[in-house]
Order: sequence, then C-alpha cells, then structure tokens
Amino acid sequence: MSNPKPVLRLDVVTIFPEYLDPLRHALLGKAIEQGILNVGVHDLRDWATGNHKSVDAPPLGGGPGMVMKPEVWGPALDDIAAGRTGTELDSAAKHRNDKLRHDDVANVAPRPYESPVAGDDASKPLLLVPTPAGKPFTQADARAWSREEHIVFACGRYEGIDQRVFEDAKQRYRVREVSIGDYVLIGGEVAVLVIAEAVTRLIPGVLGNTESHEEDSFSDGLLEGPSYTKPRVWRGIEAPEVLTSGDHKKVEAWRREQSLKRTRAVRPELLEQVELSEEDRFMLDSREVVSVFEVGGQRVVAKQLRRALKQAGYRAETIERNETTLTVKGRTALSLEDATQAVADALPKGTQWSGYTAG
Repeated sequence: MSNPKPVLRLDVVTIFPEYLDPLRHALLGKAIEQGILNVGVHDLRDWATGNHKSVDAPPLGGGPGMVMKPEVWGPALDDIAAGRTGTELDSAAKHRNDKLRHDDVANVAPRPYESPVAGDDASKPLLLVPTPAGKPFTQADARAWSREEHIVFACGRYEGIDQRVFEDAKQRYRVREVSIGDYVLIGGEVAVLVIAEAVTRLIPGVLGNTESHEEDSFSDGLLEGPSYTKPRVWRGIEAPEVLTSGDHKKVEAWRREQSLKRTRAVRPELLEQVELSEEDRFMLDSREVVSVFEVGGQRVVAKQLRRALKQAGYRAETIERNETTLTVKGRTALSLEDATQAVADALPKGTQWSGYTAG
C-alpha cells in the first residue's frame, strides 16, 4: 500500500518537550508512519537568553505567579511560521501497514469533514492556545480542524503567556484560545494531547473504519449509548437481547433510544441544541407498560388493535390472548389511566371488559 501525502502538521512549543511523547504512540504513531501526520516539538528555552534561560517574569501591576515573556514567545512563533520544524517525532513502535483495513475492503471512499470556517485565511497556520479562559473545545472544532494543514500549539505555564504575544501573532496566524474544560491544569501540554488526538483521529485514513468516528458521541450532538461484545452473558449479566436478534433496524432504533436517554440523564443541556424528530421525542417520553384485560369470549383482531393503539400513542410490541385474557405489552407516553382507556377504546364495539395498565 502506498503512503498518502501528509495531511496535517502539528508544531508544539513547550518548556517540557518530553511531555509530548504520547503523540508517538498508538494510532497517532501509526499516522506518523503513514505520512498522514507530522509532529515537531520545540523547546521554548531555545529562544531564551541569559545564563538561566528564563522564560517568565512577574506580572505587571503585581500579583501572584509569573507570566511568560513576550520576547521569548514572539521569536519562537515567528520562526515556526517561517518554517522551523523543531524535533520531529517518529512512531514509538512499528505498525503493520500491509494489511487491508475495513474501508479498503469495503471500498469506502474518504469522507473528510467540512473545511474550516469560510472567511478564514487558510494560508495562515492555526495557532491554538490552551487556556482555561478560552472557548470550550468541542467535537465540531475537532471536525473542522481535521481539515487543517498546519496547527501550532502554544503551551503556557504559570499565570499564562503575555497577551501581546497573541495580538502580534495574528499577523502570521489564525489565533484561537481554547479550553478543554472548566478546571485548571499546570500547563497546556495535556490539553495539546487531548486536542491532537481528537483532531487527528478524524482525518481520513487514520481510523480503518470511517463509521467508527461518524457514530461517536457528539457526532450528532448526542452522547453515544452503551456498547457490548461477546459473550452474551458475562458474570451473570446479560447483554441486551435486541443486539443478538439479527434485526438491524431494531438494533439501530435501540441504539438511538439509548443515546437519547443517556444524553438526557448525563448532559440534558445537549438536547436543547439538537433537532429531535417525533420518533426521538417518543423514545424520550415513553416507557414500557403492560395492559391486562378480561374480555370474555369477544374476538379481538391483533392487527386492528395494534393500529388503533398506535393512533392513540400506545405502541403495542406484543399482543397475547388466551380464552378470556388479553395482554398488551408496549410503550407509551400516556398516563396509566389513559393507556388503559386507549386499549378499551381500541376493542371491538360492545366488548365487556375490565382491566388495568402497569408500568
């Protein structure tokens, strides 16, 4: 298999170059081998002067901590914009690149995400500055940045980097201050690892199966539901029966329902940002119920009953009938009293009944 043309270059400026070693491992290391990813690491102290190679100074106006100097950061970013490559990372271990992967076998064409925001000057590298004061990093950012050709990370420490560095850098970069969460870290290196992995895995060819990231959490604005594999029963805990049914439509519906319910339980605010279908709303609002009716010897046609119940907002999954008892199992958002009435109304006219719904 021929190596593809390099797609993304990452340059990272830090005072702790060894912190970036994880970028050489696993799928990112393989992407480096394949020529999809190039990573250069730069020691900020290479631009520092004096015996102590100091990169920080007390904040103007007083206060605790230290601020990283503009006279060190400015030249560093100038040189990288001009083409300085730094220490190039190679893969930490050899990977097999001679084996056809899922998309190769299935003849799946690359499906890159949309290009960066229109109006941006794509000729300039993207400068990302991890900081708690930045805009929250999202999956939408990861998708957009997976189309970039050159991303530079500026890893701050202490109380951060002199703000004038970024004002000046706008002449040579598209500058984005970005946060990976509402908490504070010692420096920006951990955020670089997070963002680099989130972005790189979305580049065509990095994952062997494109659907792996197209169905991720946040890919459609929702959290991903739970996953299971063999065996069917493990330590007495069964995997959901629907997953071994062989009915792909039912499996897809179950996964969508689980995704919706997990999102509501864990990140309910996400639902406000997603356009939900009528089916989605039913999945969120409905619950499993059982209706048990005594109907004597009255003949009940299951197909007609199912249709009438669906129109009333009660979806019957199973309908069982013995000599005198009718049992309906299904889902509804109706109250138990209204569900009972819905079944009664769906029975043939004149049917004498007594019954209840539980759920």
